[in-house]
Amino acid sequence: MTRTRRPGLSIRLKLTLSYAGFLMVAWAGFVLVLAFVLRYLPDANLVDARGGIPAPNRSDLAEAAVRPVVAGTLVLAAVGLLGGWLLAGRVLRPLQAISQAATTAAGGSLTHRIDLPGPEDELRQLADGFDTMLDRLEAAFEEQRRFTANASHELRTPNAVVKAMLDVAKADPEGRDVDRLIDRTLEMNARSTAIVDALLRLAQTEQGHTGPTEVLDLADVVRSGVDDLDPAARDGVRLDLDLAPAPVVADRELVERLVANLLANAVRHNTASDGFVAVTTDRDAGGDARLTVENSGDELDPAVVATLVEPFVRGRGRSRSGSADTGSGLGLAIVASVARVHRADLALRARPGGGLVVTVTFPATS
Repeated sequence: MTRTRRPGLSIRLKLTLSYAGFLMVAWAGFVLVLAFVLRYLPDANLVDARGGIPAPNRSDLAEAAVRPVVAGTLVLAAVGLLGGWLLAGRVLRPLQAISQAATTAAGGSLTHRIDLPGPEDELRQLADGFDTMLDRLEAAFEEQRRFTANASHELRTPNAVVKAMLDVAKADPEGRDVDRLIDRTLEMNARSTAIVDALLRLAQTEQGHTGPTEVLDLADVVRSGVDDLDPAARDGVRLDLDLAPAPVVADRELVERLVANLLANAVRHNTASDGFVAVTTDRDAGGDARLTVENSGDELDPAVVATLVEPFVRGRGRSRSGSADTGSGLGLAIVASVARVHRADLALRARPGGGLVVTVTFPATS
């Protein structure tokens, strides 16, 4: 929205007038000191006692000083205005670069950077701060573009599969298998519904919509999460629990969602016949509550691990069923959002030998 403002002086002109005004004030102070000194001289006719030569009195000196004072005032005024204009332009030059970068960013281009040279000062700090802001904005917009493209693809895929099945059934009325068609349609519908529900949960968490906080123990939340796991999904996966008290002040529903997503992710990606999931809760030396979920699985590239918290980003592993469908790709994104709204630290690293290690550290409670 463009605001209408009344016209005013530019900052450069204001600085120029300020510099010239300060110079004139200093000159006026000098003239006042000169006048103050002259008033102590007698105004009578003075004669040099050594040679009998007449000496200038107060009136003579005041009259002689008028022309230099006037000339000095004019010269200093001209020098103050010209020098102030040039100096103000030099000082404000970095602001012009910042203004140009802001205008470019407002036009939709976030790739321009100021890269202001020179020593560390207030204007350099402002320019560096603006460049940092542009870096974050560009990364955020790029992430949003990827998210939009991935979300469109994820939501379009089930619909495309359903359409293809219906087209095949329509083209071959005699050979259609109605029961299989219904089952596959329901399966695709369930997948779309799960994606939409996960997107809504992610949006709510990203907006910081938390409920009332309370003191809860991560160990108790993990026990409840393990009990809620689908027995068929965890069949054949060994669960190793080492649960020490780890109290946190948090939104119970969000923390339960975080734990459920971590457990489901760890179980789903256990492809080994002797796969395991190890869950640990404890407190570090600083009193922070820590939750660690470690699971076996396929080898993961550390570069890929760093991107797993982005929406719809999946590792290259397989699910326990052996298929390439390893979930909606939003589980760890929701975990990251829950950790962010609770100011918790989330760390992911590839496990030596295959699998993933996820650590969530919540701030210490009072």
